[in-house]
Amino acid sequence: MNTKHEPILADNPGRFVLFPIEHNDIWAFYKKMEACFWTAEEIDLSQDLNDWHSKLTDNDRHFIKHVLAFFAASDGIVNENLAEHFVSEVQYTEAKFFYGFQIMMENIHSETYSLLIDSYIKDPKEKDFCLNAIETMPCVTKKADWALRWIENGSFAERIIAFAAVEGIFFSGSFCSIFWLKKRGLMPGLCFSNELISRDEGMHCDFACLLYNKHIVNRLPDETVVSIIKDAVTIEKEFVSDALPVSLIGMNAEMMCQYIEFVADRLLIALGCEKQYHVENPFPWMDMISLQGKTNFFEKRVGDYQKAGIMADKEKQVFKLDEDF
Repeated sequence: MNTKHEPILADNPGRFVLFPIEHNDIWAFYKKMEACFWTAEEIDLSQDLNDWHSKLTDNDRHFIKHVLAFFAASDGIVNENLAEHFVSEVQYTEAKFFYGFQIMMENIHSETYSLLIDSYIKDPKEKDFCLNAIETMPCVTKKADWALRWIENGSFAERIIAFAAVEGIFFSGSFCSIFWLKKRGLMPGLCFSNELISRDEGMHCDFACLLYNKHIVNRLPDETVVSIIKDAVTIEKEFVSDALPVSLIGMNAEMMCQYIEFVADRLLIALGCEKQYHVENPFPWMDMISLQGKTNFFEKRVGDYQKAGIMADKEKQVFKLDEDF
């Protein structure tokens, strides 16, 4: 793509200084992500270890190991694209801030998945097998190869779409399957980390849509966008129905494939394209995940928690002595 006609990629001598904010929509996304910061140390795994040994079936454990292996590898791939390409390519300071913070969040996701694998799996060979999933698990290799291929190929616009597909579609089946475990009352630490990470990935995907819709001048033909998304859907459907069948944990594979199509349609609409699958959400309980979480804060931190004050209007934070009460 010719950067001369793509302002976000054009040389920006003012990129070293943040103020004045020139792209308020991008900056708002950065502040939203900053407000949702968390660390791996906040995940309590004490109940998980009991569930792992006494409540899960062999199929449950097999499934969770492979899902965690995929997640652990995929965050590294996303980060390679961010660090090697997007951060250096974009010239809007606000976008550089977002991608820089996203790299840190992906690091925390990667640490969390590695910590989960380290906690659940005690056999050194099995642990090594999971931590090197790109080489050891064919079902993970196929998804990783697709993402890695897009790192080195395509225009900036194509790569934005491809990585929106990685974070919006490749993760969708695995996120959904872990929320299914939550419905069964199992693995609260794993499920809580899934709430936090799925929320973060949703923000990253939404940010990709914002950049594509509002800040890319040379948008792709709709058929190109649809082709990239459909390609990702095909791979993800194969992953959840054949390579790592969700039937292992008691989920219906056909319904999961329909859910992936539903998620893909939602992403296509967000990218300004027409729906391709026209299906309903087969898992209505997944809609509840996006609603505001409610919990006793002193019992467990809620997954949609934000850092106090970061998203607040500065004028509303001023202490005044002349207010009417």
